[in-house]
Amino acid sequence: MSVSDPAKSSERPSERDVRDRLILALYAQLKAERQTREALEYVIRNGALSPEVLAAVAGDPVPVTSSEDVAAVEKVVALDARRRASAAED
Repeated sequence: MSVSDPAKSSERPSERDVRDRLILALYAQLKAERQTREALEYVIRNGALSPEVLAAVAGDPVPVTSSEDVAAVEKVVALDARRRASAAED
């Protein structure tokens, strides 16, 4: 038997949507930062530290989120919503 949390039961779908979008944005930012760090590590390891290379990496540090990234996060959010709904029914 599960006990519903009163704070969560009064939650409106739009509030969840805002949080979901925030989670997606934070995920995309974290992924972009990791990709930038990997690119810098690659440049350093391979001795390509020319000013042009560093300027290119620094000038575009955040790659655009791909549609695959968005789809993956939306799938996780949907699975979590279904899990919560089935837990609330128990």
